[in-house]
Amino acid sequence: MAAQPPAMTDGGSQPVTALYVGDLHPNVTEIELSEAFSRMGDVISVKICMDHTTERSLGYGYVNYSNPQDAARALKELNFTNLNGKPIRISYSNRDSSLRRSSAGNIFVKNLDIAIDNKVLNEIFSSFGNIVSSKVETDSFGQSKGYGFVQYDTEEAAQKAINEQNGMSLYGKQVYVGHFVSKRERENKTKFTNVFVKNLSESISEEDLKIIFGEFGLITSIAVMRDEDGNSKCFGFVNFENAEDAAKCVEFLNGKKFNDKEWYVGQAQKKSERERESRLEYAEKETRERSLGLNNLYIKNLDEA
Repeated sequence: MAAQPPAMTDGGSQPVTALYVGDLHPNVTEIELSEAFSRMGDVISVKICMDHTTERSLGYGYVNYSNPQDAARALKELNFTNLNGKPIRISYSNRDSSLRRSSAGNIFVKNLDIAIDNKVLNEIFSSFGNIVSSKVETDSFGQSKGYGFVQYDTEEAAQKAINEQNGMSLYGKQVYVGHFVSKRERENKTKFTNVFVKNLSESISEEDLKIIFGEFGLITSIAVMRDEDGNSKCFGFVNFENAEDAAKCVEFLNGKKFNDKEWYVGQAQKKSERERESRLEYAEKETRERSLGLNNLYIKNLDEA
């Protein structure tokens, strides 16, 4: 079952299925784009996005169909075909900005051989589920930067691709495949006010933490987690008013010893974030272990020779 297009209208009541067309040759015109896609069905409108200052093509545009079957045919038959000598990249367009920015179902692939282009990347990962879009990042000369992205229509397909392909050899190079982390998520990760501290001695109290952490800035709340009998679970949370103060305390206190206990001090995370980070760490560990196994195999073969 193919990925379903997002439902849209042309501003009135007429349904529209919009396709995003990327990697356009800078000389492609809207007339040429319309002619290419009209072979697949009735095209309502075509637009190539232009730089307002230079009035040059930005290298992408949109094609709107009234019939979703025509759009699906265009996506299947025209994706990665040449237009003015350059292969184009097509996906369904989605006006929901939150979904476009979301990392759901999106994976990051690095250490790609330069021979792997958009089409090959799509073919390799299509066996794990329905692909919404895929792209190999290139430089200004069109050469691969050695990494790319694949977005599936489900998280399950993305996880399957990670499980099956991470650490595997593609075109003679061992690749890393993991969850994509959006710019917003990376920025949010560097800015936090809630600090997690563990490996506390059983005698440490909230007042002790207030004295130690209070040196770094204004604290809004402190809690040492305890069991039903009031005994310390040896971990707790300190929330600062200012993110810079929280980051500073992590930098200075993480790894320090108190009462012969080495503290771990870091950003407090939600359960889902901790689980995701654990999966990433596991995937990277598995990649290293596979790499070590391959190296051992090469050494063994050399010894036998």
